[in-house]
Amino acid sequence: MALDPNKLAHLYPLDSLRRDTLEHVAAESSLIHYGAGELVFRAGDIDEDLVYLLSGDIEGQYPDGRVKQISADSLQGRYPLGEAQPRRFTAQVSVGGAEVVRMDRRSTEKLLAWDQLCRRRSEMADSAEDQRWVFRLLGSRAFHKLPTGNIERMFSAFEEIWAPSGTAVITEGDAPDNFYVIKQGTASVTKTIDGQPVVVAYLVRGDCFGEDALLSNSRRNATVRVLEDSRLMQLSRPEFETVLKPPAVDWVSVEQATELTRRGARVVDVRLPSEFRQRALRDAINLPLAQLREGAVEQLDRRTPILVYCNTGERSAAACFILTRLGYDVKALQGGLARVLKKQQAPS
Repeated sequence: MALDPNKLAHLYPLDSLRRDTLEHVAAESSLIHYGAGELVFRAGDIDEDLVYLLSGDIEGQYPDGRVKQISADSLQGRYPLGEAQPRRFTAQVSVGGAEVVRMDRRSTEKLLAWDQLCRRRSEMADSAEDQRWVFRLLGSRAFHKLPTGNIERMFSAFEEIWAPSGTAVITEGDAPDNFYVIKQGTASVTKTIDGQPVVVAYLVRGDCFGEDALLSNSRRNATVRVLEDSRLMQLSRPEFETVLKPPAVDWVSVEQATELTRRGARVVDVRLPSEFRQRALRDAINLPLAQLREGAVEQLDRRTPILVYCNTGERSAAACFILTRLGYDVKALQGGLARVLKKQQAPS
């Protein structure tokens, strides 16, 4: 059952949100009913949720024996429950049960920032219908790592462009220039396979494209053509590299990568098959960057962490962004295979 936005309207800082933003937060939140004695979270837990108490009472039990009572009707009950990470106390439901709402911490923070920007910048104040692309974009896992401070610069740098039906916005083989988000409209993604153009995906409002080549510093690996008159948001390459590229990738060192694989991470080589056959990391599978989206669906499990690598890290950056957007927990090997070989050759 959908959560009534009015249940969130008195909570801090959600009470500051415009109605359309609050409705989106409510739609993305989870309403959970707990019985007496059930635990909402434990001391030491680390998670990605903001937790609010909508009804009932919670007993907070600290590791040092201190206890505090939190009621949904109190002033304290209007704030997120035990917001600090790791959680500092164990939250146990008191007699009578409780109603709790959980929402993604990072997405909510970004929506709060966006909402405030809309109040300050009249050009951002689109209708609720027009802002659906923003909600979808900021809710994407690929943008979770975007610092909140980068949001204003990103939206200020966006330029809206009009693309008549049939326009090829980017063309396979071209040099990379801009990053795009569909504000309104639809598009197809076509790649040349065995000498023939093949449609491999369709894009809708809030979907972004063009980042692959910008992240990997390579030529476009697909053609994106709008299927109807469309409005696109365009971000130039310099702005993309300043605002989006640095936080887009979660890099790990060779030592950290070794630990990840020891704990069961799947190793994915995103180079070409010819490169993979010549030399590759042990137990790696080969999913070339150009076929990564299709191959991920067939060969990768979203429950398993992913480690991606290439020769130097360029293609890994694009792969990390793509897989994160698809819902995978993914890290990229800093410096790529070249860094591993260098460490192996270094004198002990």
